[in-house]
Amino acid sequence: MTDSSALTAEDRKIVTLARSARARNQVPEGAAVRDETGRTYVAGTVDLDSLKLSALRTAVAMAVASGATSLEAAAVVTAAETASDEDRAAVRDLGGAGTPVLVAGPDGALRTTVTAG
Repeated sequence: MTDSSALTAEDRKIVTLARSARARNQVPEGAAVRDETGRTYVAGTVDLDSLKLSALRTAVAMAVASGATSLEAAAVVTAAETASDEDRAAVRDLGGAGTPVLVAGPDGALRTTVTAG
């Protein structure tokens, strides 16, 4: 387990935003990403008959659609132990291999930080 108190204020913010998206939309996951200018993009899991996206991939897509050219950090609130390979690949595509991905449980407690790479 990773110590949440070691997070910067900006990293705590994206974890909080991800947790809020999960709770507000009553979806399995919530995610938030911060782009190179400090803007944040927040999303929940998309589960339609014709479109299924994890929360983190949706947040990355929202950042790209809004003109972001890089990511500083990403966060996902999930019941899973870590971010999936597909989610990390989406973060890596926009932010690079070293982009941190914060993984928190449904209670918002940070479980681990992995890199996109």
